[in-house]
Amino acid sequence: MSSKTVKCDLLVIGSGAAGMAAALKAASEGHSVIVAEKSQWLGGTTAISGGWAWVPGNKQGVAQGDTRQDIETYIRALAKDCYKAEMVDTFLDEVPEAIDWLERDTDVEFVYPEMAPDYQMDAPGAKPSGRAISGKVVDARTLGENRLRLRPYLDTYTVFGYMPEVGPDIAQFLHANQSWKSFAYVSKKLLKTWVETVLCRRSFDRTNGNSLMVRMVSSAAKLGIRMWTETPVTKILQSENGVVTGAVLGGVHAGTVEARLGVVIAAGGYSSDPALRAEYWGHDPHGDNHFTPTVGHDGDNVRLAAPLGGHVDTDVHEPAAWAPVTVFTGLRGQQRIFPHLRAFGLPGLIAVNRKGERFANESSSYHDFGMAMIQDNAGQDATFGYIIADSKAMNKYGIGYAKPWPIPQGYFKKTGFLHKADTVEELAREIGVDVAGLKKTLAEFNAGAAKGEDPKFNRGSNWFHHFKGDMEHQPNPNLEPLDKGPYYAAKIEMGDLGAYSGLAVDRHSQVLDDDNQPIPGLFAAGSAAVSIFGGGYPGYGANIGPALVFGYTIGRDAEILASLRSESVEPTVLEEV
Repeated sequence: MSSKTVKCDLLVIGSGAAGMAAALKAASEGHSVIVAEKSQWLGGTTAISGGWAWVPGNKQGVAQGDTRQDIETYIRALAKDCYKAEMVDTFLDEVPEAIDWLERDTDVEFVYPEMAPDYQMDAPGAKPSGRAISGKVVDARTLGENRLRLRPYLDTYTVFGYMPEVGPDIAQFLHANQSWKSFAYVSKKLLKTWVETVLCRRSFDRTNGNSLMVRMVSSAAKLGIRMWTETPVTKILQSENGVVTGAVLGGVHAGTVEARLGVVIAAGGYSSDPALRAEYWGHDPHGDNHFTPTVGHDGDNVRLAAPLGGHVDTDVHEPAAWAPVTVFTGLRGQQRIFPHLRAFGLPGLIAVNRKGERFANESSSYHDFGMAMIQDNAGQDATFGYIIADSKAMNKYGIGYAKPWPIPQGYFKKTGFLHKADTVEELAREIGVDVAGLKKTLAEFNAGAAKGEDPKFNRGSNWFHHFKGDMEHQPNPNLEPLDKGPYYAAKIEMGDLGAYSGLAVDRHSQVLDDDNQPIPGLFAAGSAAVSIFGGGYPGYGANIGPALVFGYTIGRDAEILASLRSESVEPTVLEEV
C-alpha cells in the first residue's frame, strides 16, 4: 500500500448521480472534495440510464396542483407495509430546494415533460405528469478534456449508436419505417452520430442519463472537485471514538485519504454480487439466476460498511427494482444484456411462460412485470419467459434490441437474441414452450385484442400503458392480434436497475450500525442505501430522484453534523439540522 496521504473535507465513493450531487453541494459550500471512482469511467449506472428523476413536489407538479397528500397517498399505496414515513417526509421536504439548487447553481438543466405518467396510474394519488423530470440534451464538448472520461452508453440500448429519449424523440424512431418525416428525422440523428463518432471517437450530443452526468461532471470540474478514476476504496477508517476519518484507496491513486467531514458511500448496490444476491433475493438462491445491466454494483457498499457495523436494511417488500432482460452472446463471444423497459407494451407483442401462458400485464412497469415473472417462476429451477411477436409487429416495431424492417435479422438470430419460425407450433417447439398452451393463449388474446380489449390483464387500460405503447395505433395503443407468420421470440430472464435493500440509513443519510445508531461521519445514498419507497417503483426515475435529493442534503449538512459531533451535542439536536 502506498504511504501517500491526501487530505480533503469530504470523500465520495462513486461518481453517479448520488455521489456527484453530494460532491457538488459540498464543494459549493467551500469544502474540498475528492470523488473516488473504481472504474475507468465517470458517471456510474446513471450514465447508462434513462436519466429521469422522480421528484414529486417540483415546480411543475406544484403548478399543476399536485398536493403533498396525493403524493404521500400514492407512495404509501406502493410501499404497502414497508412505508418509511420519516424518510419519505424528508425526501418530499427537500425536493424543491435540491432541484432548484441544481438548476440555479450548477450546469444541470431539466426537461419538464408534458406527459410522464406514474407507473401505477390505477393507484390512489397517481398523476399523469408533474413528478418525473429528465436531463436536457447537452453537447459533451462542454466537458473539454473530461469528455471521453464519461461512461459511454449501454450499447445494446442505443439505435446504431444514438440513444433516443423517452417521449417525442423515441416516437420518431418508433415510426421511422412508417413515415418519411420520421425516417428523415432518424436519418439525420444517426448520420450526425456516426460522423462524430468516426472523427472524434464519440458523438457530441448526449441524451438521457448521459446528459445528466455530462452536466454534473462539468459542474464538478468548475468547482475544482478531484475526480479520481480507477481508484477503488478498500477500507474505511475510524478514529478511536468511532468517527469515520477517511479511507484507504487502491489503484491509480493508492494511499490514504483523510476526510474531515466524513465519507459518502455512493458506489451502487450489490446487484452484481452473486453471494449477496443469494443471501437477500429469494429467486436467486445460488447466485446464478439473475443478470444485471447495472455497472459497478458489486457490493462495495456492504463490504465497506460492515466492519463498522453497517448492515443491509431488508424492510422492503421487493429487494430490487426489477427489469426483465435478454442475455445473449456477441459475435466476439462476450455476454451482452438488453433490458426490456418498454418493448412488450407495444401492439402485437406478448410475454409467455414455459407453458405458453401469459402471466402478467405486459404494459405494466418493468418492475411490476418483474414481480409477476418471479412469482410465476416460483419453485422452478430458473426464472424466464419469452416475448412473442408476429411478422406485423416484428416488421413495425422489432423486439427490443432486434430492430424492425428494413434491418436484416441475421445478426440478431446468429447471436441468439432472436428466434424465428414459420408457424406458432414450430416456434413453440424451437424455444421449448408448450405448443397447445401457446396456441390457446394466442387465440384468447387475439379475440380481445381485435376489439382493443384485454379481459385477462386489462392491458392498455390507462395512461401509463398507452405511454409505453404506440399512441397512434388504434383502437388501443397497446393491443394488436398476433396472427400473421412468421413468428418471433426473444427469451427474457430476471434483471434489475438497482437494489432496493441497501444500507440502513437515517433521515440525514447517516449509515446506521447494528444498534440502529448513526456511524459518525459515514453516509450512504443512491442504490448503496435502502430505498425510501419500501419496495415499490413509483415512476420514471425512482432511483435517480432520491439519489439527487439525498446526495444534495449530505453535501449541505456534512459540516453541520461534523460540528455537532465535535461539540458532543446530544443526538436529539440533530432534529434541528
